[in-house]
Amino acid sequence: MADGRAGRERYSRRRYAYGPYTGGPDPLAPPYDIRSAMDQIGRDVMEGSSPRQALQELMRRGLDDRRGLDDLTRRVWEQRRDLQRDNRIDGTLQEVRELLQRAMEAEQEALRNEDSDDARFREMQLDALPSDTGGAVRELGEYDWRSSDAAEAYQEIRDLLGREMLDQRFEGMKQAMEGATPEDVERINAMLDDLNDLLEHHARGEDTTERFAEFMRRHGDHFPENPQNTEELIDALAARSAAAQRMLNSMSAEQRAELAELAQQAFGDPRLAQALSQLDAQLQGLRPGEDWSGEGNFRGENPMGMGEATRAMEQLGQLDALAEQLAQSYPGARMEDIDLEALTEMLGPEAAADARTLAELERELQRQDLFRRAPDGSLMLSPKALRTLGQSVLRDVADRIADRQGARETRRAGAAGEATGATRPWEFGDTEAWSVPRTLLNAQLRRAGGAHLHGAGGAHLHGAGGDDRRLDVSDVEIVETEQRTRAAVTLLVDTSWSMVAEGRWVPMKRTALALHQLISTRFRGDDLSLITFGRHAQTVDLAELVGLEGVYMQGTNLHHALLLARGRLARQPDATPVVLVVTDGEPTAHLERDGEASFDYPPSPQTLRATVDGLDRLIGMDARFTFFVLGDDPGLAAFTDRLARRAGGRVVNPDLDGLGAEVVSDYLRKRRG
Repeated sequence: MADGRAGRERYSRRRYAYGPYTGGPDPLAPPYDIRSAMDQIGRDVMEGSSPRQALQELMRRGLDDRRGLDDLTRRVWEQRRDLQRDNRIDGTLQEVRELLQRAMEAEQEALRNEDSDDARFREMQLDALPSDTGGAVRELGEYDWRSSDAAEAYQEIRDLLGREMLDQRFEGMKQAMEGATPEDVERINAMLDDLNDLLEHHARGEDTTERFAEFMRRHGDHFPENPQNTEELIDALAARSAAAQRMLNSMSAEQRAELAELAQQAFGDPRLAQALSQLDAQLQGLRPGEDWSGEGNFRGENPMGMGEATRAMEQLGQLDALAEQLAQSYPGARMEDIDLEALTEMLGPEAAADARTLAELERELQRQDLFRRAPDGSLMLSPKALRTLGQSVLRDVADRIADRQGARETRRAGAAGEATGATRPWEFGDTEAWSVPRTLLNAQLRRAGGAHLHGAGGAHLHGAGGDDRRLDVSDVEIVETEQRTRAAVTLLVDTSWSMVAEGRWVPMKRTALALHQLISTRFRGDDLSLITFGRHAQTVDLAELVGLEGVYMQGTNLHHALLLARGRLARQPDATPVVLVVTDGEPTAHLERDGEASFDYPPSPQTLRATVDGLDRLIGMDARFTFFVLGDDPGLAAFTDRLARRAGGRVVNPDLDGLGAEVVSDYLRKRRG
């Protein structure tokens, strides 16, 4: 009992500190935000990209704190650059030269201490050796060393060459052949003979299943890749052999010749070089698709042996393949093409996690049907995508309105109308009356289904008889109301080139999205028409406007847009007509009787008269006007002031960030009369 009491006292004295997670990305955070992704895609589409291009751009940039393909590609190229900048591939040649120098110095020292004709003759032999390392090592193959240190250094040359040549083709062989005996060398030669025999039969199209099994039974310890059949064995060997060839291609002609000469001295047995040469030739014939002709430009100070240099060439090949996968520039490219294991090996697990998240995001965007095919076969944003994008844009607009004076009144817009009998889920900012029956029923159904999760906005409701029900914010439904007066709204947006050139293209489209989302969700009885006007005007749907590309064409034909607005409003005589005009330039075009547009700059008197005539026709319908003037053109400001006075309307000169809030606020103000 005393021990238990002491343990509890120690436990009670512990202190815990809580802080932000610092071990990398938040493990509890959602992997991606669909709404944020749609915001980015929508913005690119509104700037003129196709949905496919916008999706690719999202993958390139990344999302939130997830790195995109561009950043991953940059890191791949940096690693490739560092690998070539820091290393050089003649390490084996350098080590052989150093061992040869050590052997020569030890032998010459021993001969100087001898006073005999034989010693002088041997000195003459050493002086007559070829100047190149390969030739010197070859000539010394039959030399009878007087110095044991020299003989040992020369044997190290032979062993080093054998181990390096094997390490080029077989992983881990350099360590396995450390201190190799003649018996070990014989076993390796037997393995190479059996391997070449297996590949010969396979190349002739014979069934090598039994030969492969027997080969692995005898020599499987040399193949940690654990291939399951001859094809897998060839794949592993060919990749390594091609890398060895690329390493040779990266050397100078003199270095390649020197290595070829030295290869004959590997383990003091020319059979090894012959067997490896035969193996390389067979592998190249079986896997011609491997890169046998590439090379690398190594220019650093760190010398690499033949095996290490071959692995470096393999890394370069993997990095090149990763760069191609990350670029996604080839036909039919998919995020699933990215080799996550190779990415983990080259850049670490966080890079692979970022690529995996992007692939999951791409799949989710496609699964949620956010794109649709246009009649011409191109991708377009689906109605669902436009709704998602509209919700986000409207939320931004509502937040901006809420920051201004009168925000509370704006949020009550539509609440004074008659109840429609319908209900909808409560959203932040709603002030309409709750539908108590629907709210309680939702809570009861949730409890009956066993869902006992309580939201942050939960509240207790204690009914008669001690009934205890817990309401969650997700249970709440509000009564929908309908305004007593319908509005027929025409939004006329300038699509002349100046809107693109001055950065007003996307704010204009976001404004249309916000207004469309508000009317389609909160004021379904109202009608919204979108009319664009450049050299000509046309009525468009929301998807067409969002995907509309800027075209260099002069002309601001407000006259044509007003005529289209009149035609649209005339078909709804029971609705209050509202005309909202967004423009950044004076009218410079008007419609002639034959339907052709006449352009003049500066604006001609005919264009101005035609525009005023189009305005007067709408004034006769008792339309309510607001002109949203972008920029600081004094001519435009003076002209729209005259139009507004003539129509009894308003002129608003918003900044680009506030355009959507101004248009939505003006629409709500007009609905309230």
